[in-house]
Amino acid sequence: MHIDVSRFRAEEGRKVSLAKWPTSVRPLYDSKEEYEALLAEHVEKLSDRQSRLYADDRYALLLIFQAMDAAGKDGIIKHVMSGINPQGCQVYSFKQPSAEELDHDFLWRCVRCLPERGRIGIFNRSYYEEVLVVRVHPEILDHERLPEARRNDVWDERFKSIVQFEKHLHRNGTRVVKFFLHLSKGEQRKRFLARLDDPEKNWKFSTGDLVERERWDDYMRAYEKCIAATTTRRAPWYIVPADDKPNARLIVSQAILDVLKKLDVHYPVLEPAKLKELRAIRRQLMR
Repeated sequence: MHIDVSRFRAEEGRKVSLAKWPTSVRPLYDSKEEYEALLAEHVEKLSDRQSRLYADDRYALLLIFQAMDAAGKDGIIKHVMSGINPQGCQVYSFKQPSAEELDHDFLWRCVRCLPERGRIGIFNRSYYEEVLVVRVHPEILDHERLPEARRNDVWDERFKSIVQFEKHLHRNGTRVVKFFLHLSKGEQRKRFLARLDDPEKNWKFSTGDLVERERWDDYMRAYEKCIAATTTRRAPWYIVPADDKPNARLIVSQAILDVLKKLDVHYPVLEPAKLKELRAIRRQLMR
C-alpha cells in the first residue's frame, strides 16, 4: 500500500498557517494489526534501500525532526528506523549549545554531524532551533555575541543561510527531508499528564516544558515563518499530523521511502577480472 504524502508537504513560495493544517487525519489503517503490517512493510523496504545507499556510496540522506515537546520525535525515530543497520545510520540530538559551539556560526555544530556518503543522518532538533527557540527567546542572541545581532533582518538572514546551505548539500549528494510533527495543544496536555502518571516516564518531564507551553502561540508563529521561508522542492518540509502516533509514523516512513526510491542507488557491479578472481577463490575454498 502506497500512502500519498504529498498533501502533507509544504509548498515553496506559499505562506503557512498552521491553524489550517490538521493535527489529526483519518487513520491510514483499519486496525492495529494492519498498522503493524504496514509499518513492518515500510521498515523492510527502508532496510533494503538503506543497504543499497550504503553500498552505492554516492548519496547521503539527512532527516530533520522538529516539534513541540511530547510530539513523538523519539518514538518515530525508534519505530521507523528500527530495521536500519546501525552501521549506516547516525542520530544526533541537539541540546543547549556549549561554550565552544557559541563561538562559531549557528550552523557549525550541525555541520560537524552531517552524514557521510552512503549513510542516513537523523537530527533530533537541529540548526532550525536558531530560528525557532531563539526567535521566541531573542535574549539568547546576547549569548551568541553576534555583530549587530539585534538587526530586524536577523531571521531573514538566517533563513537565507539555511536555504543556501541545504542547496549546497543537495548539489553534493545529500538529500534533506524535514518533518514538523504538528501536535495540538490539547494532545500535548494529555501526553504531559501521561508522563506525570507513569513512573517510567517521569524522567521525561521538566518544569521547563510548562514554561515553553505558555509560549505556544509564539512558537506556532515562529514555525509558520520558518517553514514558509525554508521549504523548497529539493529540501521540503512535511507538516505531519502528530496527534495519532501510528499515523505519523506511517506518513514519515512513506516520505523517507519516496526520497530513497528516487535515488539511482544499486549494488556495485564487479569487473570481469574481479568476478574471475572470486570464482577462483570459491573453487579453492570448495576443495
